[in-house]
Amino acid sequence: METEEKPRPRRKKRRHSKAYYRRKKILRVKLIAGGILLLLVIIGLVFLIVHLVGKAAGKKDEEAEIPVEEPSEETISVSEDEPEEEIEEEPEEEEGLPPNTDMGYFSGYAPSKTAETKWISNPEVISEYGIIINLNTGAIIGEKNSDTIIYPASMTKVLTILVAAEHLKSLDSLNDMVSISQETTDFTYKNECSAVGFSVGETVPVKDLFFGTILPSGADAALTLAEYIAGDQDSFVAMMNAKVEELGRSSTAHFTNPIGLFDEENHCTVTDMAMILKAAEENDICREVLKARRYTTSPTAEHPEGIEISNWFLRRIEDKDTHGEVMGAKTGFVVQSGNCGASYLESGDGTPYICVTGKAHSAWRCIYDHVAIYDDFVPKTESGAGTGSSTDSGSGAGTAAAGNTDGATETE
Repeated sequence: METEEKPRPRRKKRRHSKAYYRRKKILRVKLIAGGILLLLVIIGLVFLIVHLVGKAAGKKDEEAEIPVEEPSEETISVSEDEPEEEIEEEPEEEEGLPPNTDMGYFSGYAPSKTAETKWISNPEVISEYGIIINLNTGAIIGEKNSDTIIYPASMTKVLTILVAAEHLKSLDSLNDMVSISQETTDFTYKNECSAVGFSVGETVPVKDLFFGTILPSGADAALTLAEYIAGDQDSFVAMMNAKVEELGRSSTAHFTNPIGLFDEENHCTVTDMAMILKAAEENDICREVLKARRYTTSPTAEHPEGIEISNWFLRRIEDKDTHGEVMGAKTGFVVQSGNCGASYLESGDGTPYICVTGKAHSAWRCIYDHVAIYDDFVPKTESGAGTGSSTDSGSGAGTAAAGNTDGATETE
């Protein structure tokens, strides 16, 4: 008979007290902390050993014998008493192109009247204002109302190119390309100013702006040049007046625009203008521009053959007897000032002169006034007995500059 197997009684799960579990947890934490501490100690020992080994190796290198080359008998020893050689610091280059003052002219810009100074009394000289200065001595040898305020008209542009030339960063800047703006073109024709004839948007080199400002008295060139140099016309005018002050002429000379447009505050004396021209002749760039009789602007899409421009005054005076050669000139005209002109002459014996006149009744009369003044005050020499001829001869050749009309409000 099969006996029924009795089920094995289930063991009761032993229950521990809360204190037991607490002790067990603390023990586990201590074991983990101990392990971490041991690991840190081992890492520290490793770093210490590495440091000691490296230090020992460095000390060994320092103790190694390094051969030192003894100075030879030719070695020059410097005494402690001898002063160290001072190294001269090169002066920083000033921005802009400095003037070339090595021209043999008198220093400064204050010509003087002397006992020999004569009144320009020749009846052939119609201009109401005039002055002629010997640039070697600074003596005013002839004058006529030379301290009276006048309106210089486009003679102003001599100062314009002088300021521009002195603020160029380098000679390479002459090749910078500048665009002719609509605003400049509109201003030029609205005020009936002389113009080179550049088209709106035409891009031309800065060099052409210099020649365009003087030869045809182009307001389009002068205004564009002013904006290129200073950013805007007002800033450029401030530069003009700063230059006048530098020349010591600010008590009577003041300018409000770079083209000579009539303004009661745009004024100077013929003496002031003579000194402005002197400063311009001392500048290499200005001297080249002022002596040019003809010039052709660079070819552009608008003018593939360039624009031929010329200095009307130089072309008309070159066959007259001036006892030398007129090497530079700038004319001007506004209704309020009549025709005026500033010219630079080298006589037959090499003496430099500047003549400035104001308020003649025509452009031709202005030229003949300069001829008469030179004839009266410049000694005639054998080498200077002829005319002021130039290699660029033939005053009838070429075309007159665009915009040179005597009846305009501002011209030449």
